Parts: sequence; structure tokens; C-alpha cells
Amino acid sequence: MAAVNEPLAAVSRDMRRPWWQAVMGNPVVRQVLRAFVTIVFVATCSFWLVHLMPGSPVEVYVNTQVRAGVPAEQARAQASALFSVNLNAPLWDQYLEYMRNLAHGDLGTSIVRQDTHVSDIILEFLPWTLFSVGLGLAISFSAGVLLGIYAAYKRETWIDHLLTTFLAALQAVPNYIIAILVLVYLGIRWQVIDIGAIRGTLSPGVHAGFSWHFLQDALYHATLPVLVYVITSIGGWMLAMRASTESTMNEDFVTAGLARGLRPARVAIGYVGRNAILPLFSQLMIAVGFAVGGSLIIEQIFTYQGIGLALAQSINQRDYPVIQGILLVITVSVVLVNLVADLLYVRLDPRLRGR
Repeated sequence: MAAVNEPLAAVSRDMRRPWWQAVMGNPVVRQVLRAFVTIVFVATCSFWLVHLMPGSPVEVYVNTQVRAGVPAEQARAQASALFSVNLNAPLWDQYLEYMRNLAHGDLGTSIVRQDTHVSDIILEFLPWTLFSVGLGLAISFSAGVLLGIYAAYKRETWIDHLLTTFLAALQAVPNYIIAILVLVYLGIRWQVIDIGAIRGTLSPGVHAGFSWHFLQDALYHATLPVLVYVITSIGGWMLAMRASTESTMNEDFVTAGLARGLRPARVAIGYVGRNAILPLFSQLMIAVGFAVGGSLIIEQIFTYQGIGLALAQSINQRDYPVIQGILLVITVSVVLVNLVADLLYVRLDPRLRGR
């Protein structure tokens, strides 16, 4: 009789719990709340760190005008007329105003580009970064997964050692070094590409639209950034997939599949590959989140008009609202993608569904 009453007692205790305890007991709610706190914390840190940078937009503008031959007094007068934002207000007041605007979805207005909203600047540059980095990520991940499975099945052979050594060496080289080498050899020494024509995001006279001509031109200008992204990231995916595949090959369900007489190709794809790729899912989602940030150095080298180049320009000009807006967008994308990854991983991994 006591055993029968135990579930009823547990239900009664749950009903007596405060509503906020019941809500916080939900793991989804906890993860969403953790993501929100992370975004607020990063937004706060980015505000204070950006405003602690040496120099200000006014000083940068005055110094630029003086170097161009404009008298200092005239340059200061131009700066006072150009910058309508009160940069001399107490930082605490500026922070409260920033957070208040952020709560209403307003990222602010650029200091340098007058009457231009930060959200408009981000929407102008972000699609190009998503296009180039997203394409490079898709190619490198797909090729790295296939090479990782192949190397695992060819482990301890010369081709396994060749792939592992070569791709690990490429991964160890900074991406900006690869970008410079690509630019020097393909563009200058061997003259395989026209450096002047391939820079930027679109050729003169080409406008964005749903046409093959636009897509072809966009792919042409994104060739070098995509190539660098693939070269510098394919090794990491290949090594991770190789290690995961080797671990999965020793699982009992793989041995059982072979013992049932299934074809090795079916076991390799349906059993080994399908389960070995699951640990890479979290890494892929993190990479997708950081894809929003682009690559600050790569986009500068190739003069690719992405969000990384916009961030570099805003840092040089000390355009505080644009810097904060871009950093916030990167943070939100990474946090939200990781939140989605945590929620979907249980669905994707059958071994966790019963927990």
C-alpha cells in the first residue's frame, strides 16, 4: 500500500512547489536563461572594453585631416560639426542609454557614417560573409568527413600517414599566412588570377539579384576567401572524424552488423559513419555561429566586403556603435546556435533519448 502511495505523494509535493521552481526545473528554460545572461554579459563587456580603447572618433578624424594638410583648428571645427554624439558624457550614462536602446532592438547609429543605423551597416556586409564563410565551411566539413572516414579505414597505411601529416601541417599554419601565399603565388608569380579584378564582392555594373550572372560573379569574387577557409579548416574536420570513426569501429553494434552478414559499405555508412559524425555536430554548430563573424584578416587581405572588414574599419575609426553592434551579432549567433545544438543533440543521438 505504501508503494502505491509513493507516486501520489511525489505528485502532491510537485503541486506544492512554487511556480518559479517548477519553471526553473525545466532544462530548456535553464538553457534559454543561461543564453540570455551570456548575451547581456558580453554586451556589457564589449561596451566597456570598446570605450576603453585609446583614442576616440574625434581624435582619429582630426589626426587624419591634419595628415592630409588641414590645419588643426579647422579639423577640430569640422569634427565638432560632424559628430553629433556627445562622447564626453559619463560612460555610465552612455552605458544605460545603450542598454535601454538595446532592449528596444535598436543597435544605435554610426558615429562616422551620419544618419546610418548600425543594423543597416550589418545587413549590408553580413550576407557576403555568410556566403563566403558558409560555402567554405560546407566544402571543408563535407570533404573532411569523407577523408576522415577513408583515413580511419586505411589506418596505419602510407595514405593514412600522408593525409594526417599533410592536413595537420596545413591546419597549424595561420589562415592569414595561407592567404598571403595564395595572393603572392596565384596572383603575382604564376598570374593564375587577376588580383585587381577578383577583389571586392561584385564586379562594377553587377547588381545583386536572382540571376545566374550575379551568382557567377559572386562566386568568382569569393573564390580566394573560400579557398583559404577550406585549406585551413579541412584538416581539423578530417582529424576529428578520423578519431571518432576509429572509436566507433570498436563498438559492439558494428561487430554485430558485420556478423549479420551486412555489406561492409553499408556498415561503414549506416553504422560507423552515421554514429561517428555525431560528436562533430557540436563543433559544426559552433563553427556555424562563428561564421557570422567572418574572418577579419582574410577579408582585409582580399578586400572582401564582409562583416570582418566592416569590423576592422570601425575599429580603425573608433566607431563605437558599429563595433558593439557587430560584436553583439556575433555573440548572439554563437549563443543561439549552441542553444539549438544542445536541444537537438539529444534528438540526433539515439543513445541519449532514454535519459
